[in-house]
Amino acid sequence: MKTHPFARRGTVAIVTAASLILSPPVPLLAAPLQATDKTAAPETPAASPPPKDAPVANPEESSTPPDGGWPRAYTTPKGGRIVVYQPQVASWEGQKHMAAYAAVSYEAKDSTKPTLGTVKVEADTEVAVPERLVSFRDFKITESHFPTLSKEQMKEIVDEIEKSFPVEDRVLGLDRVLASIDRSQIIPKETPDVKADPPEIFFSKKPAVLVNLDGDPIWSAIKDNDLKFAVNTNWDLFLHEPTKIYYLRNEKSWLQAQDIKGPWTAAGKLPESFQKLPDDENWKDVKAALPGQKLSASKLPQVFVSTKPAEMILLSGEPKYQPVSGTSLLWVSNTESDVFRTGKTGTLYFLVAGRWFSAPDFKGPWKFASLELPADFKKIPLEHPRSRVLASIPGTQQAAEAVLLAQVPQTARVNKKEAKAPDVEYQGEPQFEKIEGAQVERAVNTDKSILKVSDTYYLCYEGVWFTGGSPTGPWAVASKVPEEIYKIPISSPAYNVTYVTVEDSTDEWVTFAAAAMYTGVMVAWGCAVWGTGWYYPPFFGGFYMGYPRYFGYYPTYGYRAAYNPWTGAYGRGAVAYGPYGGAGVGARYNPRTGTYSRGAAAYGPYGSRAAGQAYNPRTGTFGQTRQGSNIYGSWGSTQVQRGNQWASTNRVTNRATGATTRTTRTSGGGEAITRSGTGGSGGVARTGSGDVYAGRDGNVYRNEGGSWQKYDNGSWGNADRPTRSGESALSGTTRDQLNHDFSARSEGAQRTRDYGSYQSGGSRSSGSSYRGGGGARGGGGFRGGGGGRRR
Repeated sequence: MKTHPFARRGTVAIVTAASLILSPPVPLLAAPLQATDKTAAPETPAASPPPKDAPVANPEESSTPPDGGWPRAYTTPKGGRIVVYQPQVASWEGQKHMAAYAAVSYEAKDSTKPTLGTVKVEADTEVAVPERLVSFRDFKITESHFPTLSKEQMKEIVDEIEKSFPVEDRVLGLDRVLASIDRSQIIPKETPDVKADPPEIFFSKKPAVLVNLDGDPIWSAIKDNDLKFAVNTNWDLFLHEPTKIYYLRNEKSWLQAQDIKGPWTAAGKLPESFQKLPDDENWKDVKAALPGQKLSASKLPQVFVSTKPAEMILLSGEPKYQPVSGTSLLWVSNTESDVFRTGKTGTLYFLVAGRWFSAPDFKGPWKFASLELPADFKKIPLEHPRSRVLASIPGTQQAAEAVLLAQVPQTARVNKKEAKAPDVEYQGEPQFEKIEGAQVERAVNTDKSILKVSDTYYLCYEGVWFTGGSPTGPWAVASKVPEEIYKIPISSPAYNVTYVTVEDSTDEWVTFAAAAMYTGVMVAWGCAVWGTGWYYPPFFGGFYMGYPRYFGYYPTYGYRAAYNPWTGAYGRGAVAYGPYGGAGVGARYNPRTGTYSRGAAAYGPYGSRAAGQAYNPRTGTFGQTRQGSNIYGSWGSTQVQRGNQWASTNRVTNRATGATTRTTRTSGGGEAITRSGTGGSGGVARTGSGDVYAGRDGNVYRNEGGSWQKYDNGSWGNADRPTRSGESALSGTTRDQLNHDFSARSEGAQRTRDYGSYQSGGSRSSGSSYRGGGGARGGGGFRGGGGGRRR
């Protein structure tokens, strides 16, 4: 059983599955609670459970953070009341085991005053990146300190806490955790031999479109028509055989040329052949653009054509330079591309697919520059509209976090009897080619990832391995995968399957893990980048009755791939690159019919949908949940039990129990909110001011106006007050720990609010920033190609 270096063993939730891989953001259901991150220890207990007829808060009107907010108030089985303050993360080993400290307020049923103390919690963790949550479902309290209680009383409190903390509430916001950990301890496990050769980069200051072809045009016949269309591009590109004129659809308008490289002019009247295109989904968008809108000279776009994946910097007029606060950099603001400059005549820096390229001028020549960026790049403010680029600057904390998220695998348990392999079709008889560097052969004339080792065949589909005795099956869920497969080099288009591993196997279930590299995100130069940088030539098996046998592979370049820091995924952000998906792929051959389904394959981030949706780069399937979220979501719940389903299922279930809330003012001027419902009672406490913390010395502290106070025998005292010996009551070690936790809690709260802003739609565009700059897209919004759906 092979364990890839990125695959992590540990707890795997057993839950139901829903939806598909890599897909659009869906707003989280907010808890029917309100909370603030500025909190103080309540001097009276949390409220009792409300009456059954109490009103239910509207989740959609709530601004509750993803983890529900802190602190949390619960009524124990024995009628006591507990308030748990936000855990302070001490360590997160391998992103699978966490140790944290928390301040706790406890009041027994018949008591009149709460007792404050601290606990240390340890737990195996699971991460749901799209929901920005970390689960610590099976936690254990390994240490507890309640100075005024006996050991027997402390044991009773610990038991009460463990019993009272609902499983669905055992989550902590990912952004709170990331703010707490020591990022210097994040060691990137680099993907070997990732390339950074610059693509061809076109430049224009006027409307332009980029037509990427996967090699020379491959033309397919259209039944009963003298038009042919190019199968190896995502554009509607036609050749009219009688006149040998090329036609290109650009949204509702048409261009024509006598040479595919141009020059392209307005098409005028189209051949009657266009009206005779079949009346089906394949040609729906084309026929909707007939006879075509006239193009004036000012709106006629320049057409760049490339036979290999290329990129384009498209400006809206002359460059507009805006100073980047706190740096000597200038941001080119009138383009959707990420472009910066060191002075108006200095070096240009262009970010695409997670790689920086530099040039003396917009027209090049370009060279790889990620490891040669000026120091000021690290100083780009989080509030800048393009602060997302920080994730692609080696040495920044944002780059370290992007790497961390890329290295967290998704897991799933697969039922051996229920999970069925997809249909496998070949263009002609199955053809296999040997992979250099491994004793493995790869099927080349099918859209599925099928490998042959000795006399056994292996199919990797949607993060699940199958095995069979022939190239067409029948297929069964694989309990193990040969070591030889994991020797496949990056030079092979099958390389991504080496990031899907078997973690465990029983008679009924197999547990699989898939890292982000399976979907195309690689780790290189200390950053999470898109694609391997290798160009994988397409399969072209000649023609059958006029229809070419062609399969393309997803490229690194060709759709201005940009990183979204909130989803941990790369997105396609440029409409001027054409409709229907990424570069070089536009149609897929159907061996059963002998014809092409146009647009059936959608490679590249987000494929044919808007920037809020996504794709599987190997299979061309689309998702229904969040970007980058769910490799295993396309499987039915009886087939696959996803490891991160707790992030939605459990919390949605909790919110559907008819839970109610009640708020009670505390004597300290704050509030304690208690939730009740079929799953027990609990909620989020909030108070008027202050932050309450667990000191590693076992004492409880709060921060008031920048000064630390210590809770001692029922009251707060100045922790900075000198003792009789003249020394501060607060040791340097404890002070440093508290200051770190104070800063981390503040940053985590801000980041959680930033994510809430993103979720509400403030920064979902391709211009997503970390903070404040939100949806700024800059200029260059020349649209191209149209946005209709292709099948």
